[in-house]
Order: sequence, then C-alpha cells, then structure tokens
Amino acid sequence: MFPLIVIVAGIVGTSFMTATMWFIHRSGWANADMTRALGSLITRRYENSFLPGLALHFGGGIVFAVFYLLVMRTLNLESMGTALAVGAALGTFHGAAMSFILMALVAETHPVERFRTAGVDVGAAHIAGHIAYGLGVGLVAGLLGTGQSEPMSALVRVWLSMG
Repeated sequence: MFPLIVIVAGIVGTSFMTATMWFIHRSGWANADMTRALGSLITRRYENSFLPGLALHFGGGIVFAVFYLLVMRTLNLESMGTALAVGAALGTFHGAAMSFILMALVAETHPVERFRTAGVDVGAAHIAGHIAYGLGVGLVAGLLGTGQSEPMSALVRVWLSMG
C-alpha cells in the first residue's frame, strides 16, 4: 500500500505546488515558472522545456513524497489537522532549503537567461510552493494514512514477541 500512497501523495503535492507556482508567476509577483526552469536545465532552451520540466517536477515530487510520508509515519499522525500541519512544516523547511540552493547554486549558472536571477521574491515563491506541496502530501496522508497498516504492525509485534 505504501508505494501507491507515495505515488498519490507525490502527484497531489506536486499538483498543489505547480498550481501555486503558476499562480504566483502569472500574477507577476515573481519569476516562478518552475516547470520551465527545471525543463530548460535539460533542454537548455525555454521553448521546448515544458514537458521535460513537468516530468522532472512530478518525478521529483513522487520521490520527495517518500521522505515526507516516512517522517509522518514516525510521528504517528492522529488527525487530518496534524497531517496538514506536519506537511506544511516539512514544506517550509524543504522550501527554505531549496530556495537557498536555487539562489546560491543554480540561478547564476542556469542555461536560460530569464532564470539566472533569483531574488528574495523567487525564494519566497519557492517556499510558498513547497508549503503547498507539503499540504497536498499531508492531505493524502490524512485521508489514506501513511501506508503503515495497524494489522501489519500488530502482526510484526506478535512475531517479534515470539522470538
């Protein structure tokens, strides 16, 4: 069940993040076109970057969902509110780290000029996007659980007590 929950959580979280970043970008608040920024790291051009960026973004979102869900599993979430709060907290931390990496390492060497400048507005957009991602993963964890079924953990406890 865990792999299915990871995939669903990754897709929902990445969809939330993509929508948030798209809204920020379209509103003109920041250059937050993350899909094309990621894709153009591969294609080295803006024009053909959308589909590779989308694939890279959703693939990464599914991978990161593993870590978010493992943290949520260790915290033994008891409610939807807790799942959302933990997701938002993880997203805040993840977003801050990615903003730092983006501003310190990626922006200056990006192959497409429009993505070479990453100021505080771009960093804040990434934090907002990652919070949205964490809320999406938290929503899935609150609805479907973290993939740790009670019957299985009870079975493991019985097996361990026999040894």
